[in-house]
Amino acid sequence: MITFDQRICRDLDAALDREWLETNGLGGFASSTIVGLNTRRYHGLLIAATRPPVGRMVLLSKLEETLIIAGERFELSANQYPGVIHPQGFQHQTRFRLDPFPVFTYQAAGIELEKAVFMARGENTTVVQYRLRGAAGDSVLLEVRPLIAFRDYHSTTHENGVLNGTLSSRPGLVSMVPYEGVPPMYLAHDADAVEPAGQWYRNFEYRLEQERGLDFREDLFNPLMFRFELAHHGSATIVASTEARSISDAHGLRNNEIARRSAVARSAPVKDELVRSLVTAADQFLVARGEQETVIAGYHWFSDWGRDTMIALPGLTLMTGRYEVARNVLLTFAKYVDQGMLPNRFPDAGEQPEYNTVDGTLWYFEAARAYAEYADDFEFIRKNLYEVLSDIIAWHIRGTRYGIRVDEAGLLNSGVPGVQLTWMDAKIGDWVVTPRHGKPVEIQALWYNALRTMENFAEHFGDSEARKRYSRMATVTRWSFNRLFWNEKLSCLYDVVNGASADASIRPNQILAVSLLHSMLSLERARAVVDVVARELLTPYGLRTLSPLDSRYVGRYEGDQRARDSAYHQGTVWPWLLGPFLSAFIKVNGGTPEARLQAAKWLEPFREHLRKAGLGQVSEIVDADFPHYPRGCIAQAWSVGEILRAAVVNVFNLRPARPAAQAAG
Repeated sequence: MITFDQRICRDLDAALDREWLETNGLGGFASSTIVGLNTRRYHGLLIAATRPPVGRMVLLSKLEETLIIAGERFELSANQYPGVIHPQGFQHQTRFRLDPFPVFTYQAAGIELEKAVFMARGENTTVVQYRLRGAAGDSVLLEVRPLIAFRDYHSTTHENGVLNGTLSSRPGLVSMVPYEGVPPMYLAHDADAVEPAGQWYRNFEYRLEQERGLDFREDLFNPLMFRFELAHHGSATIVASTEARSISDAHGLRNNEIARRSAVARSAPVKDELVRSLVTAADQFLVARGEQETVIAGYHWFSDWGRDTMIALPGLTLMTGRYEVARNVLLTFAKYVDQGMLPNRFPDAGEQPEYNTVDGTLWYFEAARAYAEYADDFEFIRKNLYEVLSDIIAWHIRGTRYGIRVDEAGLLNSGVPGVQLTWMDAKIGDWVVTPRHGKPVEIQALWYNALRTMENFAEHFGDSEARKRYSRMATVTRWSFNRLFWNEKLSCLYDVVNGASADASIRPNQILAVSLLHSMLSLERARAVVDVVARELLTPYGLRTLSPLDSRYVGRYEGDQRARDSAYHQGTVWPWLLGPFLSAFIKVNGGTPEARLQAAKWLEPFREHLRKAGLGQVSEIVDADFPHYPRGCIAQAWSVGEILRAAVVNVFNLRPARPAAQAAG
């Protein structure tokens, strides 16, 4: 349980830095700050995935709430308008807790009111429940005014004459379809009275969108008001859904969700609070794609990305024993492999997948390898993936999109002008912020790992000719890599080799040449790489993307989109990189108890991080400079997945430790 008392709730700066997140397993979600003041266009109580896991729309933005005690009105809501916060319901808030979902506690005139918000798994449904605590007088009323948007979650809405405010109503249920082509929203309720409203609330301001240089003002429509006689009933409930739910469903939905989340928490492989919290966080990224499953890359604004999914998959599923989910995700992406490439991104509007990644496809091999090892299920690989993986290798040998092709030295070349193919993919207009065309270091590490993985699969399946072929290719790749990528002057690896030139930037990509199971480096060189990365890039929350000694280094991720994109991979810390770093550190130190104790110390700051930014979650990125302020998405799949994997494998040693000598592949 994460909890904050009135000291934090009534400190607006502190409260607005803390955001809660509810998800529904479809890509939909609900989210806001701990005082209910929306600071993003992505905040809302019902963001429905209309084409799971994409097509997300903000239907119900928020509820304006007024508690009336013996005729005196107490506003419980909070909004940012130009130059003013109104009302200031946080002044009545005494507590916020995540237990297991958001619970808000208010006090006014001796009355305590508790509000809980949760989403139901597998449907676009949000339940909001109010309950009086303690004795109440004869006159306690609650007025609730829903504010609706009905828009794409990347945009904002403004007052217009097109909106249809007509309501359909029957006892206990109100529905509306304010625009043509949008899904209906049903509001099931146990209100004593329902009054039509039909008013616009104008000029909400979202401060985080303003900081990002984006449209930050919005108008919201209030179609009606619910009035509840709390003194008589002691509770009130609203169920917002794209389905015609009954108010009687709320109790069962709540009990089901509590039981489901308790089971998720109990699946943690060790009795450690950080691990248990990360297992719970992992659950929020596993969502449906049609009849199969996929991984949301991050909340609030990412869909499912191939690269992110494959990096995150071992942590999200294998560390939690969810092998069936892992199989389903691997099968989902196998369906979309095209010309030997894994999709990089599934667009929000449901267009064809984008195939603009070189590393996402190679991470697929590592995800498959990890699944086979942890689940001890090589038969699944043989029946479903071996042919797909073999075809991917063949395409990379003969060449596929964007100049991706194995050269005569056995290394994987990639890149065409104007397209960023690695995970360092920031691009502003025609300016490629981190150009990495040619032979990026982590691509060679992943390619070699893929070849050795296929060699092992082929041996396991009795495919002797393929085993010999992959072994020969891997041997050539290793020899060429060590000849071209070792930077003798700095005792580490070049970041990119492109023809006769080599990029000596100190970046974290080289750590993958140590951390992956199959490494091309000698133990001596692997140790040197870990030392350089630790000295120049390691922070309490992950690895910097560029050494602070580099003139291009940017220590803070802030400002408009151009300023942020120019910092994205030029110093900004990525928590997911701590996973490979810890794996590399453990490997070169022989998996000793002392090394695992040090790894545990490096993970310790995340216990406090879970109480900041996205509550119970790990942020996408963090400022490179102290105090390392969290930025980007409040919940990122590969951040959670890799830190969870690192904790389970590298700290608690829940897989057989491999000798350090295996650093050489």
